[in-house]
Amino acid sequence: MEQRGAQQWARRCLLGCVAAVLLCSVASAQLRYSISEEVEEGNVVGNAAKDLGLDRNTLKERKYRIVSSRPLFHVNPNDGILYVSRLIDREEVCAQSSTCLINLKTVLENPLEVHYVGVDVLDVNDHAPSFEEKDKKMDISESVLPGARFQLKPSRDLDSGPFSVQNYKLNENDHFRLEVKDKGQDGKIPVLVLQKSLDREAAKSHSLVLTALDGGKPPKSGDMNILIAVLDVNDNAPVFSSDGYSVTLNENAPVGTTVVQVIATDLDDGQNGDVIYSFGDSVSNALFKMFDINHSTGEIVVSGLIDYEERETYEIEIQASDKGLAPLTTEKSVIIKIVDVNDNAPEIEVTSFSSLIPEDSRPGTTVALISVNDLDSGLNGKVICSIGEDVPFALSPSSQDKMYSLVTKSPLDREKKSKYDISVVARDAGQPALSSEKTISVFISDVNDNSPEFSSSPYTFYLSEGNNAGAPIFSVKAFDHDENENAKISYHILRDGRGDNKLSSFLSINSENGQISALKSFDFETLKSFHFQVVATDGGSPPLSSNVTVKVFILDQNDNAPVILYPVSSNGSAEGVEEIPRNLKAGDLVTKVRAYDADIGYNGWLLFSLQQVSDHSLFSLDRYTGQIRTLRSFTETDEAEHRLLILVKDNGNVSLSATATVIVKLVEPKEAFAASDVKSAAKVDEEDNVTFYLIITLGSVSLLFVISIIVLIAMQCSKSTEYTSKYLQDANYDGTLCHSIQYRSGDKRYMLVGPRMSIGSTVVPGSHANTLVLPDRRHTSGEVRKLWLIFTNSIPKHICICLLNSFSLSMLILCALF
Repeated sequence: MEQRGAQQWARRCLLGCVAAVLLCSVASAQLRYSISEEVEEGNVVGNAAKDLGLDRNTLKERKYRIVSSRPLFHVNPNDGILYVSRLIDREEVCAQSSTCLINLKTVLENPLEVHYVGVDVLDVNDHAPSFEEKDKKMDISESVLPGARFQLKPSRDLDSGPFSVQNYKLNENDHFRLEVKDKGQDGKIPVLVLQKSLDREAAKSHSLVLTALDGGKPPKSGDMNILIAVLDVNDNAPVFSSDGYSVTLNENAPVGTTVVQVIATDLDDGQNGDVIYSFGDSVSNALFKMFDINHSTGEIVVSGLIDYEERETYEIEIQASDKGLAPLTTEKSVIIKIVDVNDNAPEIEVTSFSSLIPEDSRPGTTVALISVNDLDSGLNGKVICSIGEDVPFALSPSSQDKMYSLVTKSPLDREKKSKYDISVVARDAGQPALSSEKTISVFISDVNDNSPEFSSSPYTFYLSEGNNAGAPIFSVKAFDHDENENAKISYHILRDGRGDNKLSSFLSINSENGQISALKSFDFETLKSFHFQVVATDGGSPPLSSNVTVKVFILDQNDNAPVILYPVSSNGSAEGVEEIPRNLKAGDLVTKVRAYDADIGYNGWLLFSLQQVSDHSLFSLDRYTGQIRTLRSFTETDEAEHRLLILVKDNGNVSLSATATVIVKLVEPKEAFAASDVKSAAKVDEEDNVTFYLIITLGSVSLLFVISIIVLIAMQCSKSTEYTSKYLQDANYDGTLCHSIQYRSGDKRYMLVGPRMSIGSTVVPGSHANTLVLPDRRHTSGEVRKLWLIFTNSIPKHICICLLNSFSLSMLILCALF
């Protein structure tokens, strides 16, 4: 066994020697760089490959790398440049050593080469000195003599060398100075030296600031607050706050009444400054029965019956002592003068009282009868009774002595205040006067003198069309300042049968909570807005009521699908046939799909899209106008018939749509022209007849419009008019040509024409395609303005708007025809 162990040991030694020889053969000279700590990640340390004389072209093939365990640096295998891998904190890596050298081992393979690179991390002044204790408390007796020394804990700085703590300084003060003791490697130690005696009575404590400075430029510093508490020595006797005490005391003062409080202070601290009080040795036993003293507070209190007729003056010696080991004592005299006083207060008695009076009581109504009495005589028995001036009541003296009547002096209002606590004060004429006080509570009962008030007037509600019939749509709320039955409110809708209030028959209201329900579903296309009145009635007797106007505006919903006008619908589907010649060019119009939507705004804006087509290269569809045009010229190989399926949808949140089918047939140009001539002849005859009838109709409407204006102006010439409305009124007339809404935007007025005037057209978003702009000319002539005011005030609004719409439409059609 021993022989085998010796062989293994020899083998290991041989292998170690071989490895050492190999390492020595591949190792090269040491390379050393210097960088400052806190450099940013990615900073270049140096070109290690160049400085080591390595071939840059073989670095990547030989896998040039760092094999050190610390991932502080990395080398680029392509160019051999050494970089910082992360932020280096010298204090973290090397603590407080004087030098911080990081050895890196770089390796190349094939053949193996090891190169050592040393990086010296230089310290920067990135840490300030700091004390273990930010606030230090010290206790020093005032008896300590000058020259006493108090060593303090030194400050620590994570930096090293010249950036460590180099000096200390102390703030300016009268009692201490600073010495700094240098202990070599242990640093510099601050020492406080007392240079002036302490006096706790002059200053109980001293606040010092010790500052440590390092060697940076500029230096960094750290502070420690030192609070020195001065310990006391019993070197002061108690001192009374007054040179003499002279007080007066009323006779019959109750036991426990404080006569006077003597106060003595001791400038010492703790037991040396705690003062106790006692009667002097010269005080007789009789005085101990009359008075007592609180040993802690110095209060002299009454302990027996005090009678002016028995003795008028008392003189008591008071002694104040501290609690020091050798107590110090001071004495002072207290003179007490007894005063004959009015020692009976008046008595108040309420003989008759009504605690509840109605709020409509007249001024002068009697509420209570009050009698007063005082057992004293003379001026001490003369009593004057009074109450506060901030209540609607008054005291009226009675014919009998010391009797008063409490009466109302002004109207009462329970809603402002329902309860009065009246303080009756009886004061005698003694010196000093004595008084008594008694509180009488008077409750004000309610009278129905307030009508219900609505929380808003008028109410404005917005209701989406298509509401559920019978379901609540909104509610009104009223309140009454009265109480109980007088404040119990019931609601009902005013139904007077007037033309503008007919819709109230389709509404119901919950009489208890004011919740309003609609008995029908409203349609925006037939009704834009309406108003009605709600009446709130209280339960008083007689009842009071008030009403409020409720304005309801119907909001449009996308409940109407687009309607295809061309091609004409039959058997539930819109389908049309268009014959076009084969020689049409690219961009020529084939036909136009026409549609309209009864909704308005976004809900009525239509978009066209091509859903199905036999050949996508032949036709295009304008998404806004519905025009179908050719994309290219037709060839002989194109089919003679093409079927196009067009989808028309609106822009509602949930879009509604309709489809139309257009069958396009390609014919030879001669056949197309023949068919076109036949259609044109029939169309010319038809258009001539239609034009003739339209001219007659529009001429009649225009003549009627002019005659109506002349008649209405003549009727209103003798009437005074006043035009104060700033905005045009809304119209809800449901005639064929009068479906419009007028509004103002900036300096222009607009008339938005309903769906019936936009048949065959498409409203493009952002345009005024179905809006007529009304000129708003501001004439300087007063007569023209007056004539216009007379006209606008005289014509009923729905007739005026209808005439304007009819006239405007007539002009538009005439312009289109000619």
